[in-house]
Amino acid sequence: MEREKGYFMMRKRKGYDVYPLTAAQKFHFFYLDYCPNKAVVNIGTSLTIETELDFEVLKTSILKAYERSESMRLQFAKDKEGVWYQYVVDEVKQEIEYMDFSGVTMEEAEETMKKWTQVPFKREDSPMSRMVMIKTPDGFSGVYLLADHLIMDAQSLICFLKDIIELYSSRMYENVPYPKDMSSYLEQLKKDLSYEAGSKAREKDEAFFRSLIESSEPIYNGIDGTAKLEMERDRQGKPSLRAAVNVSDSVESDLDIFHLEGEPTKRLMDFCNAQHISLTCLLIMGLRTYFQKMNGNDDVSINTAIARRATLKEKKCGGTRIHSFPFRTIISPEKTFLDALFEIRDRQNELFRHANYDPVSYFAYRSQVYPNPRGCTYEPMSLTYQPMTLKEKGLEQLGEIRYKTKWYPNGATTQAMYLTVMHRPEDNGLDFNFEHQVKAISRKQLEYLYYYLCKIMFKGVENPNLSVGDILKLI
Repeated sequence: MEREKGYFMMRKRKGYDVYPLTAAQKFHFFYLDYCPNKAVVNIGTSLTIETELDFEVLKTSILKAYERSESMRLQFAKDKEGVWYQYVVDEVKQEIEYMDFSGVTMEEAEETMKKWTQVPFKREDSPMSRMVMIKTPDGFSGVYLLADHLIMDAQSLICFLKDIIELYSSRMYENVPYPKDMSSYLEQLKKDLSYEAGSKAREKDEAFFRSLIESSEPIYNGIDGTAKLEMERDRQGKPSLRAAVNVSDSVESDLDIFHLEGEPTKRLMDFCNAQHISLTCLLIMGLRTYFQKMNGNDDVSINTAIARRATLKEKKCGGTRIHSFPFRTIISPEKTFLDALFEIRDRQNELFRHANYDPVSYFAYRSQVYPNPRGCTYEPMSLTYQPMTLKEKGLEQLGEIRYKTKWYPNGATTQAMYLTVMHRPEDNGLDFNFEHQVKAISRKQLEYLYYYLCKIMFKGVENPNLSVGDILKLI
């Protein structure tokens, strides 16, 4: 207990124990501070099912899901020095709303939910989520969920929605068992805070990342070539500059989605399973090879998100656990596609072992080692692959009832381009969700990137022993 006193705030807020923010939460505050649109941390989604729902039972199930999830009852406050901290309340005092969209078009319904997603939360001593039971014009019924990224990431969102469905189904259908309990958010939070309070594990991870940073300086690769880097070199009068400004002067964002059908998606997944690599590795390979093609550099870096949910307790504890780090590859054109994939897999596994480290500390140290002009970066984009779906382990009892999920843009991003790849419920095909700053990246540029990303991946999957250089010539 003496050791705990060193890093837990031994104070209370409204009778509840309070705790410092985790590294993952501080990362969100890090960019939130610079963003004029505070909805930048909003996550909005809807889940609808092609069946008539009993909305009273659904409401009871939603409230029960809140009761079972500590992270969904998280609230925040600031101390006198302006430092934010968190605490878990016993009950979320908010109305579960109902909206019937039957009388409007699907476009109008989606536009309304998009507007909901663009309203920031009050944040201090306030619920950090909003739930609306909805009936949509296409005859589906379900829920719209809005949550702040400080309490939720994509995996915990799916876990929470899955819990609501299973609670509802256990009440409505005889053959569906009552779902197992969620795990404790606070238990995982204490482990994270123990790690961050000068543990041996943190020291090892810091040594790993510092060595990685010090090894050599990365170089910026643009979505359509070296123009931004050359412009920055001219502006700074530094012909050897390796970083560039990637963002625009506006955080206004849009969401463009490209759909890959179920059958070609299956070909990619089958290849990954046969070669014992993750789809993330294949996506990284496709993206970095695209940037290699456009910029003529073998050295490519993009930011990748790591979910940090290896254990069952981490998977079911909710909250936000994503850490994002640059992923750098230097792959010569002579290397085969398959060998390059194995190299990416090995580097990813190495990164996973050290992924509890604080990304803010990573970037702070990198800016000390390579002091570039303010706003310059080496990474043109970020990538997240979300393998978890609602159909995983538990919802097959519902038979062939169709369901849909949809994400709504919050209208702001501090990054030029953020790609989230997810599986579609209807056919398990892939959706490539590009959130991008409107003034930094156009839809036309994204169409070009997506077209070549798919060409590279399929050419490589069909000819894994071809060299990267040959693939670049063939596409």
